[in-house]
Formats: sequence, C-alpha cells, structure tokens
Amino acid sequence: MNTVQLYRLTVYMSYDRAVATPSVDLQDLSSALSSVVSRLNRRLRTEAGTESITPSQAAVIRHLLSAGPATTSELARAHEVRPQSMSATVASLEAMGYIDRSAAPDDGRAMVVAMTDTGRKAIETGRVAKRDWLAHALDERLTDGELRQLDAAVALLQRLLEPS
Repeated sequence: MNTVQLYRLTVYMSYDRAVATPSVDLQDLSSALSSVVSRLNRRLRTEAGTESITPSQAAVIRHLLSAGPATTSELARAHEVRPQSMSATVASLEAMGYIDRSAAPDDGRAMVVAMTDTGRKAIETGRVAKRDWLAHALDERLTDGELRQLDAAVALLQRLLEPS
C-alpha cells in the first residue's frame, strides 16, 4: 500500500455536509506507527552504543550541547525535576566521563556542568554510527520507489510534530 492510498480520505455526505473519514483505522495505524518508531529508536540507540544512557541523561546531554554549560539548579528547572534528582543524573554522567563540574565563577557554592571533549566525541561518534547504519539499511532493503514513499512519509511525520 503506498502513502497516497494509506492517507486517502473518503468523503461522503452526512446531514447535508461533507464529512471526511480516513480509509484506514486510525487506532490501528497509531499503534503500528508507535511500535515501529519505538523499535527503530531502540535499534538506533544500539547502533550508537548509547543504549545504557537513560532518557534523563540524554535530555541533559541535549541541553548542554544546545545551550552550553549550566548549573545543576538551572538544569533541574529546565527539566522540571528536583535538584536532588538532577544531581544524581549529573553525577552519573560525570562518572561516565561525558560531563565535568566546576565552581561557578560568580558563586563558588554553585557548580557549572559542561560537556567534556570525551562526551562530545562519544555523542558525535554515536550520531555517525546511527546515520551510517540507517543509510546502509535504507540502501540495502528498500527500492527506489519505497525510498520516495519513505521520504514523503518523513514530511508527514514532521507535520505531526508541529504545534497545532
């Protein structure tokens, strides 16, 4: 079944107005899509070697990579967790060598958390491994027509993530 068929709408008249109904069962489609996305995410984490990183740790890494160094309190506020919980997450990332803590220049009591070179390299190596595995799998397993369908489906998935 191609993308056009999958998302085609059947229009029928009801009570003197047009009502669109999907030609597929949305509950089944939602369940299948959720399952496939979860399985793909797990596979990509395995390929990247990051399956041992928890979602909380990954969120802190993303934050530090995008926003730069932050205090533990700032991270806790940004991720809506207690400072004690964030301290545990930070300590685990520090033990892995992904981040480093140092005294804040304006407040010696506060600790600033920053990515280490080792952490940056590990994340970049993982990103490359994921991208390479996926590109190889796409090339080996899908036809040109299926790749075009997948390309169109990616655009649809991006629309799902846009604010409504």
